[in-house]
Amino acid sequence: MKFDFLTSQVDDNPIAALCMIVFGVIILSLQDGLIKYMATDTSFWQFQFIRSISNIVLLLLIAKLTIGLHSLFPINWKPVYFRAFMMTSCMFCFFSASPSLSLPQMAAGLYTYPIFVSILAVIVLKETIKFWRISALILGCLGAFLILEPWSEHFIILQLLPIMAGFFFACNIVLIRKYCRKETVISLTLAVGVMFFISACLGIIIFEFLYHSEFLRVQAPFVFIGWPKLTLIILFFSISCSFLNVIGNILLAKAYQTAESSWLAPIDYSYLIFAAIWGKLLFDIWPTYLNIIGISFIAVSGMLIAWRERIKNFNN
Repeated sequence: MKFDFLTSQVDDNPIAALCMIVFGVIILSLQDGLIKYMATDTSFWQFQFIRSISNIVLLLLIAKLTIGLHSLFPINWKPVYFRAFMMTSCMFCFFSASPSLSLPQMAAGLYTYPIFVSILAVIVLKETIKFWRISALILGCLGAFLILEPWSEHFIILQLLPIMAGFFFACNIVLIRKYCRKETVISLTLAVGVMFFISACLGIIIFEFLYHSEFLRVQAPFVFIGWPKLTLIILFFSISCSFLNVIGNILLAKAYQTAESSWLAPIDYSYLIFAAIWGKLLFDIWPTYLNIIGISFIAVSGMLIAWRERIKNFNN
């Protein structure tokens, strides 16, 4: 039985991509909320270890029962696994601060990625930016400033980590559109699972056996503890997140293969709305008024960059 959805993409289908990205961000925002919810009872490395194994097993089953195990192997493994490394770095930065930040704050930091796409275009591709893109960059930076609230006595350096995650996510978007368009979504998702597994093993070895700091373990146990006591609840949560992660990432990878990123970016920002909803449902916390303004600035900034990019592509 052939599942065309799981094969590589050649032709664009913007409407299908829109539906996929909406469902993808709903699923992934729920997963992110659940990870934050259980962060005090596990470690990043333990969670990644269990989730990555579950991801790999699930993808093997999907490939075996649908389009075949050959779909697990990329056409060009270098950009696929480099993109997976970027996603692994992104997830580390994003979740490392999860015990200390609200879900909307984490989400807003991640969604600064269009700002980094524009900056990378100037530095790497030597593109020139004009009034609209400069305005969008300034607006996005102002939004990030309002979310970070560096003047607050509660400001901590960990609040910068989700913004670093935005940088790595920007690298992922560029790579998947430019170099991974002909890859199957199964191979793209498996590569991320493999990188998650490798990073989890390294984290467990380092922080469980090689490096111990009681101060850091107290300040940030989610990152600096290798393998805490594993409970059935944590095991269940990790496997559940694995299902959400695989489905959500397949939908997003397929969406970005199926339509231009400039078309998808405005819809992608619905993640910020769903993150706020899950934050209320799981933690009974709404973003502050300043956070809402900052989130709005970042969303408008990203949409403005996407709009100008679309006009540029149309004119070319």
